[in-house]
Amino acid sequence: MGFFSKLFGLNKSASHQPAVEPVEYKGYLIYPEPKAEGGQYRIAGRICKDIDGETQTHVFIRSDLMGSKADAETFMVNKAQMFIDQNGDSMFR
Repeated sequence: MGFFSKLFGLNKSASHQPAVEPVEYKGYLIYPEPKAEGGQYRIAGRICKDIDGETQTHVFIRSDLMGSKADAETFMVNKAQMFIDQNGDSMFR
């Protein structure tokens, strides 16, 4: 595997990624996907919504680190809900 493949995870297949249960909020699906980092978890995830038959996705990674995966997931869902309330569908532009 090359440097960029390792750096960006380009050779990961979907079968190696754990299934994430989305949280539905106002027609959006929130996927909390914290990233393990140095014994902590970085807040990360996706917000998805079907618009005109096409799934739109907004991916974000925050600078916040949490001590547990469960805390990181909860924080991500809360932040995503706030982001949805503030931006709505404009997040996909």
